[in-house]
Amino acid sequence: MHTKPSDSADSEAPLDRSEPPAPQLQEGPRPISSPSPEKRPRSRFGLRSLLLPLLAIGTALVLGALLIVLTDVTVYEAFLENPLLGVGRGFAVIGRAYGAYFVGAFGDPVQLTEALLSGNVPRILRAIYPITETLRISTPYIFAGLAVALGFQGGLFNIGAEGQYFIAGLATVFLGYSLVGVPQLLHLPLALLAGMAGGALWAAIPGYLKAKTGAHEVITTIMLNYISFRFAEYMLDVGGPMARGDGRPVSPEILPSAYLPQFFPGRIELRVNFGFFLALAAAWAVWWLLYKTTLGFEIRTVGKNPRAGRYAGINVPRSIVITMALSGALAGLSAATDILGVLRFMPNAFFSGYGFDAIALALLGKSHPVGVVLASLLFGALRAGARNMQGIARVPLDITSIIQGLIIVFIAAPEIIRQIYRLRGRLEDDGLALARDWGEG
Repeated sequence: MHTKPSDSADSEAPLDRSEPPAPQLQEGPRPISSPSPEKRPRSRFGLRSLLLPLLAIGTALVLGALLIVLTDVTVYEAFLENPLLGVGRGFAVIGRAYGAYFVGAFGDPVQLTEALLSGNVPRILRAIYPITETLRISTPYIFAGLAVALGFQGGLFNIGAEGQYFIAGLATVFLGYSLVGVPQLLHLPLALLAGMAGGALWAAIPGYLKAKTGAHEVITTIMLNYISFRFAEYMLDVGGPMARGDGRPVSPEILPSAYLPQFFPGRIELRVNFGFFLALAAAWAVWWLLYKTTLGFEIRTVGKNPRAGRYAGINVPRSIVITMALSGALAGLSAATDILGVLRFMPNAFFSGYGFDAIALALLGKSHPVGVVLASLLFGALRAGARNMQGIARVPLDITSIIQGLIIVFIAAPEIIRQIYRLRGRLEDDGLALARDWGEG
């Protein structure tokens, strides 16, 4: 018996037999645009990011204290007499050394309080002298640390900040003593710009070589350091083109119209100047550049992954040259503020150390402007307090270098801190490829 097909089949919608739309071909790389404010990544520098630096500093201070005890003869003598007496003597030595360290960096709290309560201005100025020295030393540290940190953000390892300091110093001091009859309102900015230009041009050389030939900036900046040292010696040596002419291998002194204003003009020993405010302004400018501008977004993108940046339409060679030039300009400001605000001339055959210490500052500050400022204040305090520690506690200045070196070791190898304190998880949210593309053409 045959059954009639159901009418429901006729009510069904007919099948769509049309061809699916052809897939759209992807176009080439599109020019990258700055992310919208609501999607722009925020700069992270919170309590978690401070954990590693704080543990590194604390561990370095503990090991430094142990080294102070081991090198003190009186501790051994006390141990031979009585072990408990030796332990007490060891703690006394540590307390005296670090106490002198603190007083040399920040002043004696008792004397400072008494001076403030007395209202005696000369007494107050004597009491705050250690703090002013810490700020003075920290000023070029901030500029140099920002220079290296900016390079790190762009995936570049600028080891040439010391050489850029020398070239910028020559440019600064030349405009400082050669421009005669120029008012300070014009002379001082020109001298600062000369330092920035000298450092930027010197740093742009390895940047250009990196962008065009693939030459690694670590090698080229190290070589340029030696060239800048020898060039400065030639310019400032007795009989050199920039020598003073009185038989000393130093440059002429800059004119008063190029001086950076001092906080305390009437007190020569208080050498802190308005360069400290310039350093803080530079830190804010670097933060704004990196996290609020399209150029900063491109710099950070190239630093994280240059291939992805190139695919997104970023001109990677241009970004490399700009990053190195900006880094050199910051290093140049380190020399300019040091000469215009403190030295007032440029000596020959001296070693500033700011350029090489800047690597430690950038690592300790996690390449963030706020972190660099805090790390610079720490290193400024270490250097300011070291002389007082040597004079009062009879502890060598080399202890400071050892403490700084230990901090660098613990920052560069966070696994050590993790193992010492049995920490789980990552201590850092972001890692920096400090030697990206090493050996690649």
